[in-house]
Amino acid sequence: MSKKDISRRSFLKLLGGGALTTAAVMTGCKSKKETKAVSEYTKQVEPPTGKMTYRINPKTKEKVSILGYGMMRLPTKPDNQEEYDQEMVNKQVDYAIEHGLNYFDTSPAYCKGLSERCTGIALSRHKRSEYLVATKLSNFNPATQTREESIKMYKNSLKELQVDYIDYYLLHSIGGGGMEAFNNRYMDNGMLDYLVEERKAGRIRNLGFSYHGDITVFDTLLSWHDKYQWDFVQIELNYLDWDFADEINDRNTDARYLYAELQKRGIPSVIMEPLLGGRLANLPQYLATELKQRDPEKSVASWAFRYAGTPEGVLTVLSGMTYMEHLKDNLLSYCPLVPLTEEEQEYLQGDIARKIVGLENIPCNDCKYCMPCPYGIDIPAIFVHYNKCKNEGSLPTDRGDEGYWEMRRQYLIGLDRSVPKLRQASHCIGCGQCEPHCPQNIRIPRELHKIDEYVEALRQNTLTRKKEKKA
Repeated sequence: MSKKDISRRSFLKLLGGGALTTAAVMTGCKSKKETKAVSEYTKQVEPPTGKMTYRINPKTKEKVSILGYGMMRLPTKPDNQEEYDQEMVNKQVDYAIEHGLNYFDTSPAYCKGLSERCTGIALSRHKRSEYLVATKLSNFNPATQTREESIKMYKNSLKELQVDYIDYYLLHSIGGGGMEAFNNRYMDNGMLDYLVEERKAGRIRNLGFSYHGDITVFDTLLSWHDKYQWDFVQIELNYLDWDFADEINDRNTDARYLYAELQKRGIPSVIMEPLLGGRLANLPQYLATELKQRDPEKSVASWAFRYAGTPEGVLTVLSGMTYMEHLKDNLLSYCPLVPLTEEEQEYLQGDIARKIVGLENIPCNDCKYCMPCPYGIDIPAIFVHYNKCKNEGSLPTDRGDEGYWEMRRQYLIGLDRSVPKLRQASHCIGCGQCEPHCPQNIRIPRELHKIDEYVEALRQNTLTRKKEKKA
């Protein structure tokens, strides 16, 4: 690849057309919701230096910052949301390293294929000993699953990151598509054996995998631990998923099980989705108030970060920090980490989590792995709008209810402002291309069709509680 910014076509050529559906294409444009979230930090104090909490990698004995920087949601330029702001990326990386953060996680699939490049530029300005870099073999598309193309992707990561070795290398998002997909991506082409040899040669220092999806694949890979010696595994862990992942979606697995299975084998856990894509930072107001009453000085997000970092088997907790405000708040949570008490853990994973489950939201994390839709539907935006109204208690349920007409108006106007009509749920044909790429295993076409029925009932003024239940 040239050093010029790659186009969408170049990105598709590198990863294959289907890989874009798994890419987390995040922008730095602050929506009203994000601006409100950032406003929580207007009186934010500066995090201290020299106070970062570290965990020890049992294999290399190196210190790993308990906070890891997920390079999936990079800031964009204020005047051009299509271009990533390298100057701001550099500034935030510098600030993170200054405050003791040393783990940076990226992927060839993040930020339209530009995350590794932006990360490499920012990190290469520092001594190699000051940072640990993690990236992935993101060969989702069949076109990239040949041995030749997969090796090309791996070597391109070294080039883009401007490094001679990768500290933490992952088989990306195993589980989706079951064992058949796993075999296509890593076994039939000999890539897993190739990566093991790269580890022996020192070009990969730690080899692991990130897990989403079919639990059979997770269990199978752990049963191979004696042969492959997994150095770490990346799992989703937060106080909602600890016991309620399978209640939110019957195709997910509770974090309690995943973490326990890794602990049995002495495999360190790297944590993703501590905030569930921001859902645990943007709780319904009554739940946010409940947490604030416990500790007015702490942000709502800090509770989730402290929860994710408390287990001793956790090596680092990843956070995609687009804005400096988020970086500072997370540093405050981990400089140093004050582990949650048993009572606080039980309070979060019991009382608060159970109330969130009771909301019956669509478990979308707005990761955009499902995008782009071949029919132009903005899947995450549709789900985010629905969940937002449900959380705020402004979701219309019956035309006979008090306040129904105003809530109906606000929902429909808000939907049209958030999602252009040509990108709304009514255009879903149920092709299912999006579904295999969803880390939360949402039955996306089914949910889109339910929302379409709900919206149509609103527009036709035929909504009853029976209809709302179907939504």
